[in-house]
Amino acid sequence: QVQLVESGGGLVQAGGSLRLSCAASGRTFSSYAMGWFRQAPGKEREFVAAISRSGGNTYYIDSVKGRFTISRENAKNTVYLQMNSLKPEDTAVYYCAARAVTSGSLYYTERVYYDYWGQGTQVTVSS
Repeated sequence: QVQLVESGGGLVQAGGSLRLSCAASGRTFSSYAMGWFRQAPGKEREFVAAISRSGGNTYYIDSVKGRFTISRENAKNTVYLQMNSLKPEDTAVYYCAARAVTSGSLYYTERVYYDYWGQGTQVTVSS
């Protein structure tokens, strides 16, 4: 089992940057594929980015490609989401999620595949 704690959210002007972190408990972080999701008020939680357990494979929704970067440091049990050129439509609560996998190359884009979730961190982008 793993516990996830997000941090790094805040208020930023449009065009600015934030880096979100998700710290995982336990000694088997490198066994988990990780993902970032977000949920805006009145909307469903949506996939943002995913990374395989090895870090070698990543995937993004089209709206953040070229602006967001997901990465991980297995030695620090942490996954990151670097967000640049932020837009007001990026405003949401951001959640990280984890799924234990045996393959180093797998990642997941659907909520249903993730077993563990953090509590979320608020990102607000002002225009």
